[in-house]
Amino acid sequence: MARRLATDTENVQERSQTARILEQRSEEILNDAVAVFPFAGAGSADRAKSANLADLIIQLLISAVRDAELDSRAGRVADLRQVAFDFGLTVRQLFGLVYVIERAALDELALDESFGATSDAWPGIAQVVRRGSFDVLAALAERIAREPDQSALHDSLTALHTRAMLLAVLEKEIQRSARFQHPVSMILVDVDHLTEINAKHGYGFGDRVLERIGIVIRNYFREHDWVTRCSEDAFAVLLPETLRANVESLAEGLRVTVEERLALRDYRTEEQVPVTVSIAVLIGESLDTSLRAEQLLGQAEQALQRVKQAGRNRVEIVDIAGAKTTRPARPKLKIG
Repeated sequence: MARRLATDTENVQERSQTARILEQRSEEILNDAVAVFPFAGAGSADRAKSANLADLIIQLLISAVRDAELDSRAGRVADLRQVAFDFGLTVRQLFGLVYVIERAALDELALDESFGATSDAWPGIAQVVRRGSFDVLAALAERIAREPDQSALHDSLTALHTRAMLLAVLEKEIQRSARFQHPVSMILVDVDHLTEINAKHGYGFGDRVLERIGIVIRNYFREHDWVTRCSEDAFAVLLPETLRANVESLAEGLRVTVEERLALRDYRTEEQVPVTVSIAVLIGESLDTSLRAEQLLGQAEQALQRVKQAGRNRVEIVDIAGAKTTRPARPKLKIG
């Protein structure tokens, strides 16, 4: 028994030391991996985009090495899944990139004087890294298996439209706005501290939060407004032909509604868990045909990051870059 405990302690120390060295050499690993990416099917003219993909894989590998496990519902796994989708990578290509990172990590570890390929500990270290790489692949596979196809029309958890549907409809609305000079607005809603909620209360509880917020948002807006779940913890609402004053009121009203009415109970601890949202609003009275849906969504996501950095549970209104000024398109709506 004492021998087994000693072995477990040694394994923890070995994983911790390996993870620390990987963190120290992460920049070198990233540069080595990005240089090989084009040969693994992930070449991109945008090096920053490739570096972001590589960095996500490296951070996941470090976590898997340090903790000897990796939850498929972790935020970084979701981020990697989304970035890989944006890259247009197949599952085979994505798994190949994880292998590229593994090889780059082992190459850098092998250079460490006290911990490298010539040390007695090297066989165990290499095994730890390979096991970490396997854990990353397993988490990705599980994530992919439990998520609907990214091209699907409806999200399986909330039954709302998906990001793919949002982008398709948004492209159409851009063209309509440019042709008929109709206003277009989009509200992006992010669940505050969902990662912390998952960590403290479990992912099942986090799913309950997402389901309830999805219901609240769907019921809050009109039937012909497009309500979507566009990422792990964010929802988007597309509001065609809606005046600025209405959109601003709707956004603030939604924030207040969630804060005042949406508190869930953790049945294991009987704790009441308050829920709030951060909201970014994009408004354009008439859009230009040169704008793309991904550009507009990117503007909204940048605004949302500013809201979160400013303290969350608030609303930021942003005029769409590239929009033109035109006349109002329809009378003010009555809210409530």
